[in-house]
Amino acid sequence: MQFFDTHAHIGLINENPIEEMRVVQQAKRVGVTRIVSINNSLRDFKKVYPVLKNVSGVYHAVGVAPVEVTNPGKDWIGIIESSAKLPNVVAIGETGLDYYKQFGDKRSQIELFITQLEIARRFDLPVIIHNRNAGKDVLNILKEKIPPAGAILHCYDENAAYALECLDAGLDVYFSFAGNLTYKNARNLHETVMNIPRERMLLETESPFMIPAQVKEKKRSMPEYIVYTAKFLAEMLDSPLEEIAEQVWKNSCRIFRLPE
Repeated sequence: MQFFDTHAHIGLINENPIEEMRVVQQAKRVGVTRIVSINNSLRDFKKVYPVLKNVSGVYHAVGVAPVEVTNPGKDWIGIIESSAKLPNVVAIGETGLDYYKQFGDKRSQIELFITQLEIARRFDLPVIIHNRNAGKDVLNILKEKIPPAGAILHCYDENAAYALECLDAGLDVYFSFAGNLTYKNARNLHETVMNIPRERMLLETESPFMIPAQVKEKKRSMPEYIVYTAKFLAEMLDSPLEEIAEQVWKNSCRIFRLPE
């Protein structure tokens, strides 16, 4: 049985490169054999990618998150474009919109988001989307700009109606659930899981954030903890863990265009 963590900020778990390697090895010991390493900024990407670029089972996304909208970096477009060609880079992101803390202004966030959607289109890569309190704008933009390779709504936090609206619009989107799926009060996520096709479900840890309820005493989420979220999902769907793990694995390989 194999697990695929589609979204882990490995560089934020521990900034020591040796510890980053240990995080990956610990995950592999419990069957988490593939991880997509995520960075919010290009500065972080430049630190983490060289350490993990040759580690088996680790893949990478490159992009600028909305939190960095006021400081994306000099020639950030060129850096994303050149990085998109690097080995094991499988997606653009994370990018998207975040109106919760008002990073910069909405117009600047939207421009940053759309530019990266266009880069994803040019390089035929899927895009990993951050959405916080910005669901309406995210959906409207995706209806016009989603890249042909598809999109992942990471750490999904909208409701079932929103997910179904995405699918009814014909968008090639996947819904990635993090440790917050295991929280008792996450009724919007539980409702979503029960109403979307299993073929559209992904799992992530959002490490070092979103610690699953089963290990809430831990200080940081880790890729190895995805097993807890997978077990919770299987129980919700009243299906064997092996069956759900296999389905989510296939979904993850499909969106990132990796062999099963």
